[in-house]
Amino acid sequence: MERVTVSLDDDLLAQFDDYIHRTGYANRSEAVRDLIRGKLEADRLERDRAPDCVACVSYVYDHHERELSRRITQAHHAHHDLTHSTLHIHLDHDSCLEVAVLKGRTEAVRDFANALMAERGVRHGHLHLVPADVSVVPHSHHDHDHDHGHEPHVHHHPKT
Repeated sequence: MERVTVSLDDDLLAQFDDYIHRTGYANRSEAVRDLIRGKLEADRLERDRAPDCVACVSYVYDHHERELSRRITQAHHAHHDLTHSTLHIHLDHDSCLEVAVLKGRTEAVRDFANALMAERGVRHGHLHLVPADVSVVPHSHHDHDHDHGHEPHVHHHPKT
């Protein structure tokens, strides 16, 4: 690990120290590393240098909106290759929150999430993308009684 010296004016340093305290970082170095990592990930995604990703799309919608629940369910089924899990929460009489964990090609994930958030009746949508390296690794999953073979699996490794 290499040591780097950074000069900050007093006001910026005070704001940064306040941020560190509010967010629970143990020290400035950990906070700086996370901020740099986040900025580099965002830059990779903006420049289309992250062909694969893992993602979380969340959105609040009006469940009284005509056919919206059905359209959302159909969209997830049509993109079953991207959707790995969904969580549905009833917030109140009118509103539901859904959170979907997605993984796959970044362009396909982004397009699918944008289509979900653009549905009439969907509010407060947000997509969080994490660039991932993909590898296809043949291996087996063993339990005590069964050998499930050596089927290749696709692994998404978040960039660090």
